[in-house]
Amino acid sequence: MSELEVIARIAVALAIGLLIGLERGWQKRDSEEGVRIAGMRTFALVSILGALWGLLSQDTNSLLLGIAFLAFAIVVIGAHIASARAYGDYGITTAIAVLLTFALGAAAMRGYLALSAALAVVTASLLGVKPFLHGLIQRIERHELYAILQFLLISVVLLPVLPNRGFGPWMAINPYEIWWMVVLIAAISFVGYFSVKLGGAKLGLGLTALLGGLTSSTAVTLSYSQMARERPDLIQFFAAGILFASGTMFLRTLLIASFIKTELFFHLIIPLAAMALMCYLSAYWMYRHSPREESLVGEAIIRNPFELRTVLKYGLLLTVVVFMSRLLRAWFGDLGVYLLAATSGIADVDPVTLTLARMTTVDLPMSVAVSGIFVATVVNTIVKGIMATAIARGRMFKLLGVTFIVTLVIGTILVLSV
Repeated sequence: MSELEVIARIAVALAIGLLIGLERGWQKRDSEEGVRIAGMRTFALVSILGALWGLLSQDTNSLLLGIAFLAFAIVVIGAHIASARAYGDYGITTAIAVLLTFALGAAAMRGYLALSAALAVVTASLLGVKPFLHGLIQRIERHELYAILQFLLISVVLLPVLPNRGFGPWMAINPYEIWWMVVLIAAISFVGYFSVKLGGAKLGLGLTALLGGLTSSTAVTLSYSQMARERPDLIQFFAAGILFASGTMFLRTLLIASFIKTELFFHLIIPLAAMALMCYLSAYWMYRHSPREESLVGEAIIRNPFELRTVLKYGLLLTVVVFMSRLLRAWFGDLGVYLLAATSGIADVDPVTLTLARMTTVDLPMSVAVSGIFVATVVNTIVKGIMATAIARGRMFKLLGVTFIVTLVIGTILVLSV
């Protein structure tokens, strides 16, 4: 390693120490001099120290770096104990940050420049968002904590051990791929749930319905239709919420399909984005021209973000859809795909979207997948319109009918022209 490379790596180590030290110094800016076990200059020096020990260990023995870190850790722990006894501050965050800065400086010298720089940014960010994280912990309920742990169980623990190969007729059932798609849908639902949870009803019906569409636009439609039936004077308000959620459904479909098969994005972006825009514009107009009701509770659509029983049912549903897609295509060709899409769209768009997107990676023509996904969104939109009209009665049809019809016509024209 040339002298210029050594200087460059020390410069990166210095930047790492200054970045973490800046955050720690800002947090402890009101403390008296000598109270802190480490400030901005100390963090910079610690990172350089780690870099130098990393350099020396390269020319001698890597064990030397471990011994140096152990000795330094003893010094830091001793300083922390003395500080805790003197000032009663038993938090170890700064002490851990000092040790981590030493390690990152050594890593930078050993050539892990991008990794050490990225971890320095992550470290400074974690140190800086303490108030937000503590506030978040206060707002998380017990069932939400269980939901998070269960989600980690199915994604981090269970997913990697599933066999990644086909089983059954046509080798259609791939446990890893099916469960990976279940995890994807669960993750999107988590985003929608906690976005609404953190934003709360204060941000209004529009945002609640908009984000609720990430979880389930059908659930939003059911909930808001029932509330519209109870409060007919606010039916336009709730109709706007249904349109917001429906618009999000189109973008959600685009996201899911593109995640499985990137090429689908370029085929679906124009029709689905146009349909979403039409719903959003109509919803915004209704929202602006409807009576304001500050007491509306947006949490009406919030449910448990994750239920293991629901996930298992969804996995079973997805397995059935995957198998039926192969069966119907074998019997009826491309027509079977459209029949499956129309049938699945009655209940949910996601399973058929995931299935058809996955099939494009095997033997399904892109045009058939695009048409099938579009058919599912059309059927699902029609079903939501019928559902809302049946629950909230005639005026809801007047509010939603025109928008849904125009939206589907625009989408049909664009799909046929793409």
